[in-house]
Amino acid sequence: MADIATKIDTDTPGLPPMRIVQLMVGLALVLTLARPVLPDFLVRLPESWIPPLADWLDYFFNVIVIETLRINELTRWFAEGPLDFMLGFTANLLEGKHRWPFVGPLPWSCVAAVAAVIGYYLGGWRFALLGGGTFVWTAMVGQWKIAMQTLSVLAVAAPLAFFIGLLMGIAAWKWNWFDRAVKPFLAILQTIPFFTYLLPAVIFFKVGPTAGAIATTIYAIPPMVLMTALGLKKVSPEIVEAGKMSGSTRWQMLTKVYIPSARTEILVGVNQVIMLCLAMVVLTAFIGMPGLGGKLLAMMNSFKLGRSFEIGVTIVLVAVMLDRFSKAWVVKLPEHHERGTSWFVRHKYLVAAVVGFVAFLLIAQFVEILDKVGRRQSLSMGKEMDALIKGFLAIDAVQAITGWMRYFLNVWVLIPFRNALLYIPTPAFILLVVSFAYWLGGKRPAIFAATFFTIVAFSGWWDRSVITLYSVISAVILSMFIGIPLGIFASRSEKWSTRILLLCDTAQTFPSFIYLLPAIMLFGVSDVTVVLSIVIFTTVPLTRYTIEGLRNVPGEMTEAADMSGATKRQKLLSVQLPLALPTMAVGFNQAIMFAFFMVIIAAFIGTQDLGQELQRTLAGTDLGKNFVLGMNVALMALTFDLTIMNWAQKRKKALGLS
Repeated sequence: MADIATKIDTDTPGLPPMRIVQLMVGLALVLTLARPVLPDFLVRLPESWIPPLADWLDYFFNVIVIETLRINELTRWFAEGPLDFMLGFTANLLEGKHRWPFVGPLPWSCVAAVAAVIGYYLGGWRFALLGGGTFVWTAMVGQWKIAMQTLSVLAVAAPLAFFIGLLMGIAAWKWNWFDRAVKPFLAILQTIPFFTYLLPAVIFFKVGPTAGAIATTIYAIPPMVLMTALGLKKVSPEIVEAGKMSGSTRWQMLTKVYIPSARTEILVGVNQVIMLCLAMVVLTAFIGMPGLGGKLLAMMNSFKLGRSFEIGVTIVLVAVMLDRFSKAWVVKLPEHHERGTSWFVRHKYLVAAVVGFVAFLLIAQFVEILDKVGRRQSLSMGKEMDALIKGFLAIDAVQAITGWMRYFLNVWVLIPFRNALLYIPTPAFILLVVSFAYWLGGKRPAIFAATFFTIVAFSGWWDRSVITLYSVISAVILSMFIGIPLGIFASRSEKWSTRILLLCDTAQTFPSFIYLLPAIMLFGVSDVTVVLSIVIFTTVPLTRYTIEGLRNVPGEMTEAADMSGATKRQKLLSVQLPLALPTMAVGFNQAIMFAFFMVIIAAFIGTQDLGQELQRTLAGTDLGKNFVLGMNVALMALTFDLTIMNWAQKRKKALGLS
């Protein structure tokens, strides 16, 4: 890796890149060793130097936005008017609130029948079983009402995110200045912690479904904007020329030429919108949003792992169903029929869905269990699972193993590492981060790293930021020892690749904060719990992209290694891994992003990092503090994102893969 970076940057004038890195690291070490004799301002910035960013932002929000511009009156009107009407409409249909059109709740069997028909249309019997089976499971384990509370908000938030993202994507494609202006904001929106979305939603809207819908919508917009702009920019010039020659107006060119030609990218954006909406609508439980997330949070507070697991399975099934359906929609080609074909034949799946819906609606009036499943009919095994888990944790051998792991990791690994990072003076720490960015990514990431971490230093939350970074680094390093060997093993077999990737999909679609519960039950509340709960989440992208990187190595390269007499170990280390590194870099990048996301979730169990402070802001109206804390997380995450992705691009060029 160092050789590649050196080779790429050797043409730059002045000192060689590696010499600059050595000088920066050397200066950082000197500052660290000299800490006992350094003046205080070189160890930590004095409080008098810290600008009151939070107070300035509070003034901006309270005086400028709320009192002068009265934005909150507009947002409250939207929340209590159009948004509340839309949420009431979907909630009435799905969960049975007494709102217009006063026809709900729908029997669960009707929804399952329609989902099965849609699944068959998109992917045959397997998708039909997935769609129908998801709702059968949800009803039979007694989670229908809370699932419909979640889906009623999702049914509003996802279309809103789609339309807003589509319009912004069209604007970014149409005007370069808008594209350049909006991209930094989209990058920040994709890296700031989700708590930063929640407090403004509560203040400008109102606690509950309205705030949850707005936070979910904003969270899901960025990928729709990016994919729409990308798809429109990739439209073939020949297609555009043909549209112009046919005399199309600008509106016709957009709606009949550009958007249909960018269909694949736009639908990929729709897929990402749906998945992000589902992820966020679960997390809005922290601001009083009812549904699967709220119930899961309540079960976790009661340490009911069995019931939590069942809710997690429901969320996974819904996520997998929506993901598979939306992806199938991307590749589904429009069906064409001969002229004169009957309307019923041309719309046979719509007819089947209507017939199935009406049939089960009528049957449900006479068969109670097809209408709703009560507690007595519920097949939930939550209590039995709780008893089984408690019995397992009470085994002496289990307690001995977890106790030893907790002691070893806390005393000999994690706490010494945390204390070492906190001991480093602020300027030395920034130098180390900049030298890493320069060594791996080059000048541009190094400049951003210096700027971003200097802003963090002047935010007044340096130590909390370092503790956050310590959790991220520790988790990613531990994930490497699990994910990379597992990916190498799985890449050697098609069977094991399929199995491990399926396991990765399942682990990634489980609600993130469910991983806290087994970690707490096994290791108590400690640094080990925080780091290991993050490890479960961050191992997934490392494993996935290791498999993909190794399996996509050109066959002629491995054949050449075999012909030269290389052993399996030599072939792996000298041929396969070097060629797979650009793809694996994406896995490292995602692992770091997931770690920053999960470390904020870990504040739920009590930490000393930025996540804990962010969670406290939800109890008040400290918008300024909330924004500053979220900005720190985003800036640290962006530093690693820019560095790693810049290195991946350089590596591809050096290998002739770009």
